Amino acid sequence: MGSGDQAGEALFLAFLFVIATIIGLILRSAWFKGAVGESLVKAGAGVALPSSAYFSLHDVTLHASGGSTQIDHIIVSRYGIFVIETKNMKGWIFGGARSPEWKQVLYKKSYTFQNPLRQNYKHTKAVEEITGLPKNAIHSVVAFMGPCELRSKLPPNVEKGFGYISYIKSFKATLLTVEDVNGAIRAIHEGRRPATFKTRAEHVRNLKMRAAPQQTADVACPLCGNAMVRRVAKNGLRAGLPFWGCSRYPACRGITNID
Repeated sequence: MGSGDQAGEALFLAFLFVIATIIGLILRSAWFKGAVGESLVKAGAGVALPSSAYFSLHDVTLHASGGSTQIDHIIVSRYGIFVIETKNMKGWIFGGARSPEWKQVLYKKSYTFQNPLRQNYKHTKAVEEITGLPKNAIHSVVAFMGPCELRSKLPPNVEKGFGYISYIKSFKATLLTVEDVNGAIRAIHEGRRPATFKTRAEHVRNLKMRAAPQQTADVACPLCGNAMVRRVAKNGLRAGLPFWGCSRYPACRGITNID
């Protein structure tokens, strides 16, 4: 083999190594794992939820207070609208309905992540706002895909694998009229952002901005008119969520939620 052939072979092997490295990084990325989990949920809904009764929308980005919100799946039916947050994870999962963070234990290491029920709260509020339907018709669902085990006692709307199908089908009472269903589908279609790279990039920027929020509000206290500062709720249904509180607390207890 000549030197030219050896150089060509070395170049080809280097090219294969680079391609294999890139593929390995993609397969291990959070984006790819999330896409796989969402594809499984989408496929399950398509097979197990008859299209005559359930209308599915996937990867929906809507305008929301403070920016945008990206929703993995929305299932519209006369039994209500099911807003699904998907998690594709391994290992043991620990958490509580009101805990700000949940824990993943994998290979004797622990990782924390945002409570998906709280994460999905903003999604349900966005759907409620854009459809104009009452909140009792909007159902939050969390679907854990992948080889994980839920080790804590969790609400029934947190399911593993295709358990979310059974949960959705457990709703038998008719809450919405045909006109409500058609109106909701139309409103979501009209309000959703195009599924493009630009939309996703803008949403990521919004998330980063919300992750580092300003510490003082642009609005005055609704009770006394003084400045408001960012605080985090310690108790109640909004425990762990931020809100604007009057800077004169405890003399003044004016608050405004941060959606």
